[in-house]
Amino acid sequence: MKYEAVVIGASLGGMEALRVILAALPQNFPVPILIVQHLSSRPDSFLAKYLNDLCQIGVKEADEKEKIISGNAYLAPPNYHLMIEQDGCLALSVDEKVNYSRPSIDVLFESAAYAYDEKLIGIILTGSNADGAIGLKCIKERGGLTIVQEPRTAEASSMPNAAIKTSKVDYVLPLCDIGQLLNHLVGRRK
Repeated sequence: MKYEAVVIGASLGGMEALRVILAALPQNFPVPILIVQHLSSRPDSFLAKYLNDLCQIGVKEADEKEKIISGNAYLAPPNYHLMIEQDGCLALSVDEKVNYSRPSIDVLFESAAYAYDEKLIGIILTGSNADGAIGLKCIKERGGLTIVQEPRTAEASSMPNAAIKTSKVDYVLPLCDIGQLLNHLVGRRK
């Protein structure tokens, strides 16, 4: 199966979890990665700069109508929902909060599920609420592959536990194994 995108959702403890996963990926990682990390609502590009400095792939905050490019990771900006449009571009929204969050993991995951169907990998990491559980279920229902961080290895286990309870996920793994699995599933393409 040829996957075309990866979506990742994280909250409390996510900065370290994202560092571990993204640092395991090669510069020529053949698909884009779209990320919602629950952040404060103040504009601050620290997370993107921090991850970009530590990883081989490019990491940046997403821009409105930006074309998605493989080998890059796009972070939802603070206080904006991140979505994928059918034409393969990113969209930002200041619509109401979902699960008390903006950006919301569910919003990204649901839009990605409809844009990529079975060619999508969805990942839920550490976090202290249930955001992402419904979105991960949507990815699974549309034929995508789902991965959840093993709750015992998460700084906050609520999000992984909610995802596991909401749908039958394909993989439940310790954080240190997720990057390796992504490399195996997606592989390096020329």
